[in-house]
Amino acid sequence: QVQLVESGGGLVQAGGSLRLSCAASGSIFSINAMGWYRQAPGKQRELVADITSGGNTNYADSVKGRFTISRDNRKNTVYLQMNSLKPEDTAVYYCAADIRPLGPGPSDYWGQGTQVTVSS
Repeated sequence: QVQLVESGGGLVQAGGSLRLSCAASGSIFSINAMGWYRQAPGKQRELVADITSGGNTNYADSVKGRFTISRDNRKNTVYLQMNSLKPEDTAVYYCAADIRPLGPGPSDYWGQGTQVTVSS
C-alpha cells in the first residue's frame, strides 16, 4: 500500500512564506512525476507545480517566480516553497504522485490535503 502524507500548511500573512512537504511511503518500486495541486472554495482543482524524476519542473503562471518545487528522491519527498504569498493562494493543497508500486496496483496517488490560508 502506498501513502502520501503532507505537512506544512497553516495561516500566514500576505507576503509571508510557507513550505509544504509530501512524503511517499509504502510498497514503492519507483516514483515518476510528483506535484502539487490546489483547490479553493468554489473552484476546480488546479495544478500548481510538478517535477519529474529527473528534476524538470513546470509551474502555473500564477505562481511563477514565487513558488519553487523540489524533491529528494532518496526520501521519496516533494517540497513546495511558497514565498510572497497572496490571499488568492488560499486553498487546500494536495500532493500527487505517479508511482509504480511493488506488485499490482494503481499508479496515481493523492495526499489528504493541507490547508493554506493567507490573510490580507
